[in-house]
Amino acid sequence: MPYIDGKYKPSIGAPRTPAREEDPQVRATNFGPVDTGYTRDDAIAEANRCLDCKKPLCVTGCPVGINIPGFIEKIRQEKCGEGLDIIREASMLPSICGRVCPQENQCEGKCILGKKGEPVAIGQLERYLGDNARDKATDPVCRHKNEHKVAVVGSGPSGIACAGELARRCYDVTVFEAFFTGGGVLTYGIPEFRLPKEIVKREIEGLELMGVDFQYDSVVGRLVDADDLFEQGYEAIYLAVGAGLPKFLNIPGENLPGVFCANEYLTRVNLMKANNFPRYDTPTKHGKNVVVFGGGNVAMDAARTALRLGADHVTLAYRRGEEEMPARRAELHHAKQEGVEILPLVSPLEFKADDDGNVASVRLERMELGEPDASGRRRPVAIEGSEFEIPCDVAVTAIGTNANPFAKMVGDVKLNKWGYVETDENGQTSNPRIWAGGDIVTGAATVILAMGAGKKAAASIADKIGA
Repeated sequence: MPYIDGKYKPSIGAPRTPAREEDPQVRATNFGPVDTGYTRDDAIAEANRCLDCKKPLCVTGCPVGINIPGFIEKIRQEKCGEGLDIIREASMLPSICGRVCPQENQCEGKCILGKKGEPVAIGQLERYLGDNARDKATDPVCRHKNEHKVAVVGSGPSGIACAGELARRCYDVTVFEAFFTGGGVLTYGIPEFRLPKEIVKREIEGLELMGVDFQYDSVVGRLVDADDLFEQGYEAIYLAVGAGLPKFLNIPGENLPGVFCANEYLTRVNLMKANNFPRYDTPTKHGKNVVVFGGGNVAMDAARTALRLGADHVTLAYRRGEEEMPARRAELHHAKQEGVEILPLVSPLEFKADDDGNVASVRLERMELGEPDASGRRRPVAIEGSEFEIPCDVAVTAIGTNANPFAKMVGDVKLNKWGYVETDENGQTSNPRIWAGGDIVTGAATVILAMGAGKKAAASIADKIGA
């Protein structure tokens, strides 16, 4: 341990401790984890790289403000239970965030070591504590609830972050979830090989220990609405219903059998276990030539899922270049390692059917990048006469989502022109008793940003209704 005369001395110049990844050709055939996480020695070696900055920029890059140097110091001292306690002061989902958060754009993106080399692997260290220190940490229990009831609609990352923060403050919290299990997009959207569902279940059980009540198969907006909940004694409602309405390509043949939106394709596998049909009741088509349209994390998840369902060839088609893909670099790297072919600068024109009426091919045209659009990215422009066709017996569109219409059904809140809920900086809507956050406010974003919105809203709710 690098302590001299009781003072910490970082391992200057030490290389970043690599993740322990499974062989790409093996992992592409199963839904096991891509990497197995750090060992004790790995975690200590990586913690010893931290500069222990007096002004830690990594904390400013974390949307929920985790005391990152604090928990890293506890790893160095082998006081991992105390390290997990530090994380839980800001986040109840360390095992999840350590796996799926885009650390390279947030905490690790701010790390001073990253200016001239590789940043500290903050995500891996957070995951290490979440996975290994639970039996050493303080149980997150709130035994003395106050008399204030709050309803949270949706059990995705924003909803459970809000519920956890309110439970920490001893509010009586009920989470209403439309599905039969919790986690929202963490469960139905992210594949098992990136985020094992047992991890999600475990984190939710931690909230139940704090007294949070989860009500499943509860479609708020259909079975009950905001007025009903207020009549039942709830003083505030937090809307965390997500933005799960899929966008479509709107081209001929998109309704052919074998053409899926990513929401359906991933939900069938992640939530309904279609990869284990007929052991589970939900089937899906296991294509041999699969084409996925999109360049984000969802597109990567769909492409890598298709491989694991037995596809011989998976193509990821994107209308811009590979460098413009919004997916995490790690996900793109893993997809290419596993055999996904990247087909950049193409746009689909039409799906074509075989004699039985199923999708058999897709006609595309090549693109080139023109002038920047409103987002600042160069706009793709079609190249005249560049059309070509490739075979596909399964196609998946992963080009984004729109606002979930359930928000307006829950209560009378103001929406913007795109259908997202309008809020103030604390998540309060036009209805003074309803707050909202996560993707239903911002559009599709990251898990940790949704959690940050949930925490901020919880603080505002507590401030408004009292203790």
